[in-house]
Amino acid sequence: MAGGVSLGRDFGRLWAAYAAGTLGTWVAFNALPLLAITVLHKGSAEVAALAAVGAAVGAAVALPLGPWVEFRRKRPVMVAMDLVRCAAMLSVAAAYALDRLGFVQLLVVSVLVAAADITFGAASGACLKALVPAEGRLVAQARLESTMWTATVLGPPLGGALVALLGPVATVLVDALSYLLSAAGVRAIKGREPRPARKEGRGTQAGDLLEGWRHILAQPVLRPLFLNSVLVNGLIMATAPLLAVLMLGPLGFAPWQYGLAFAVPCLGGLLGSRISRPLVARHGRRRVLWTSGVLRACWPVGLALVHSGVTGLVLVMAVELALITCAGVFTPVLAAQRLDLTPTDRVARTLTAWSVTAKASAAALTALWGLLAAAVGPRAAIGLAGVLLLATPLLLPREEVRATEGVDTCK
Repeated sequence: MAGGVSLGRDFGRLWAAYAAGTLGTWVAFNALPLLAITVLHKGSAEVAALAAVGAAVGAAVALPLGPWVEFRRKRPVMVAMDLVRCAAMLSVAAAYALDRLGFVQLLVVSVLVAAADITFGAASGACLKALVPAEGRLVAQARLESTMWTATVLGPPLGGALVALLGPVATVLVDALSYLLSAAGVRAIKGREPRPARKEGRGTQAGDLLEGWRHILAQPVLRPLFLNSVLVNGLIMATAPLLAVLMLGPLGFAPWQYGLAFAVPCLGGLLGSRISRPLVARHGRRRVLWTSGVLRACWPVGLALVHSGVTGLVLVMAVELALITCAGVFTPVLAAQRLDLTPTDRVARTLTAWSVTAKASAAALTALWGLLAAAVGPRAAIGLAGVLLLATPLLLPREEVRATEGVDTCK
């Protein structure tokens, strides 16, 4: 029971599967770039290409999978995506053991994992909507969000210890194992899953690829939330490599200090996700979404003031803590609202469209801000992103957010 709402044992199994896969992902955080640097001796251009190409091509590959997922049972799709990710990571470990690892293989694996991540996320969102009643979805999303932030705090230090003790491929094996555990958790869900209905004789059509975007852009609450979320996340992601360059280069921070500056504030995400439901119960979804959405945009501009020394490190930690806490409140409320406002027969396509847009936008903004930093310097580029973020609350919805608006009515 959570707040008087029973989420059921099947949600517990889904939650356990999510926890296993998420922890494995964060233990193996940056495993492929690390292998490219330490084993293949690639430079910054190749490492940047590995990250950008993997995300962009993976998103393109996942796009046609949205309609395919929509009209299939979701749990088998989730298991299949877990097995694809497991096999991809095991191929890296096998190639490393045989001394046959190459950069092209790392690129292919990054694409496969990115596409499988998006597809798994779309299927799991539809699965969660089927398993959890509407009144329990915010609780469920808050639990998933707190799990993600817990894994973010614990995973990278564990991964670093494994790499130090067992070598660079150890975290790859842990990641592969985590996908097997995730698949086992999904398989353990007991409830019968009916095959989604579809008009007889109708195969996947070109219009199905756009249905997710059509639903998002036609929905008066989802549309501004979508635009706000994509722009905020893209601008934050675009400044991450620039802040790393600034802190580890001219400002002279040690790698452990840089890691500490971003690991400790992740506790704010855990706090934010835990208080999101009580805040909604007291103030309502609209006010919580608007307030947390405004507050999360206020902090990043402060990163332009980062300087060397202890006070500079504390500044970064304070800004990140405030930002992540606000995001920890905003994200589960947004996720629950998105499910409530999306008809059951469009959930997978809507989540796929959302993820594809977010990843493509983040990749494009990261590349653009890299060029901007080359022209004006990383500090100025970080400051400009912060100033632009201050305007993003204008995109937040102004009308009342209703939990039941549009549910299964837009047929």
